Amino acid sequence: MSSLSRRGFLGATAAGGLGIVFAGSIEAIAGPAAAATRSSFGYGPLVPDPAGILALPKGFSYKIVAQAGVTVLESGQPTPDDTDGTGTFASPTGATLVNNHEIGGSEPFGVPPLPGLTYDPGARGGTTNIDVDADGTRIREYVSLAGTHNNCAGGITPWDTWLTCEETEARAGGRLQKNHGYVFEVDPFDRQANQNPVPLKFLGRYAHEAVAVDPQTFTIYETEDASGPNGLYYRWTPPAGFTGGRGSLRTLATSPGGDTAGTLHAMAAYLGSKHIPDLSMATQPGTRYKVRWVDVPDRDAATTSVRKQLADDQVTRSRKLEGAWWADGGAYFVASYAREADGSVNEHDGQVWFYDPATESITLKTIFGVNPDPDVDADNYDGPDNITVSPYGGVILAEDGDGVSHLVGITAQGKAYGLARNELNDSEFAGPTFSADGKILYVGIQSPGHVFAITGPWGRPSNADS
Repeated sequence: MSSLSRRGFLGATAAGGLGIVFAGSIEAIAGPAAAATRSSFGYGPLVPDPAGILALPKGFSYKIVAQAGVTVLESGQPTPDDTDGTGTFASPTGATLVNNHEIGGSEPFGVPPLPGLTYDPGARGGTTNIDVDADGTRIREYVSLAGTHNNCAGGITPWDTWLTCEETEARAGGRLQKNHGYVFEVDPFDRQANQNPVPLKFLGRYAHEAVAVDPQTFTIYETEDASGPNGLYYRWTPPAGFTGGRGSLRTLATSPGGDTAGTLHAMAAYLGSKHIPDLSMATQPGTRYKVRWVDVPDRDAATTSVRKQLADDQVTRSRKLEGAWWADGGAYFVASYAREADGSVNEHDGQVWFYDPATESITLKTIFGVNPDPDVDADNYDGPDNITVSPYGGVILAEDGDGVSHLVGITAQGKAYGLARNELNDSEFAGPTFSADGKILYVGIQSPGHVFAITGPWGRPSNADS
C-alpha cells in the first residue's frame, strides 16, 4: 500500500484514543483511556516558517540542498522526484549524501538512465549522490544508480556504503525488462564501483523497506512493507568466511552460487512457548519476546511471494514494517501502524522495536496510540516511518501518517516532541540522517521532493513537560 493510499486508509478506519509511551514508562496504550500524550519541551515550540516550508524550533534553520525539478544534476537533468531514504558519509570537503528516489510510475522527473549505471532501462527509480560542504551547502549532485524501481529506504553498512532497497515485487513485463524487489549497494565515493549494477539476490526478492547491518558479524536485518498477508522481519546470515568490506557483497553476489549465498530467515516471536502471530499483539512498552528464525524456502520468489511461503503459525507478521537502524548493539525497526481491518490483532499508530542479537529477543520500545484527529497539530503523532538514532539521545522518526506531517523526536526518557513540521503540504518526511559530527540533520519531504540541511543549537533535548 502506498503512502497516499495509507493516508486514505487511516482516515477511513482510525478509532479513538491516542498516546505515546516508551519502554520504562508506567503508562501503556489501553484504547481511549490512553488519551493523554506524554510530550516534552524538546528543543522548544515549532516556529511557523515565513516561507511556508519547514517549521523548526527557535534558533534552528534550514537550507534546501536539493529540490526535484529545480536543482540540476551534473549530467544536466533535473533532480529526480520522490526523495526517500538517505545515508550520509563524511568526506574531506564535508559529506556525500546517497539519496533514494522512490519512483515507480509516471513521476515527471525520473532518474536518468545513464550508460553503465542502469540496471533496467524500463525502470525510473534509483539513487543520486549529493556532495555538500561542511555547512551542508550543495556542491554537486549526480546519478549513482539508475533503472531500479521504487527505491524506498535502505541502510548504511559498517564499511560506509549505502544499501538501497526496492519496495516492490514487480516482475519483468511491460516496460520492465527485469525482475525487481532487490537490494543494491551504492558507493558514495567510488563512481567506478557503481558501474554495471548488481542486485544482491541473496538478500531476497520482496517489498524491501530498510536494512540494518551488524558491524561484528556482517549479518543483515531487513524489513518488509507488504500486506495480504502482512510483511515479515528477515535476517540474512553470511556464509562462513565472509568478511564485509567495500565490494564484498558484489563479489559474493557474482560468485558461483551467489544468488543463494548465506541463509535467509524470517522471524518468529514467542512469549514463553506461546507463538506471537503479529507484532500488534504487544501494547505495553517493555514487552519482550524471544526470537526464533525460520528458513525461507525460495528467497527469489520464483512463483510465490516470500511472505506467502510461510504459514501464519510459523512466523510473526506486522503491517507496514518500515525504518531500520543499527545502534546500541542491535537493530531498531519500525512498524508504522496496524488496523484490525488489515489483519492485525490490535490497532496502533506506530511501534519502535529493538532486536538484541545477544539475547535473541525483541523489545517494544515505543508505541503510538491511534490518532483520533491527525489534522489537528496538538502533539498527536502517527505513522512513524524512517528512523535514525540521535547523537544527542533518543531517536528521530519521520512521520508518514495522516494529516499534519512532522519530524518527531523521542527523548531518551521516552517523551515525544516535534522537531519539524511540514508547512508546504501533507507529504511525508523521509530519510533523517545526521552528519558525522552531529551538527547537521539531513532530511527530506518526499513530494514534491526536497532535501534539507537543518542546523541549530543541538544538544540533549529537554525532557521537561511541554
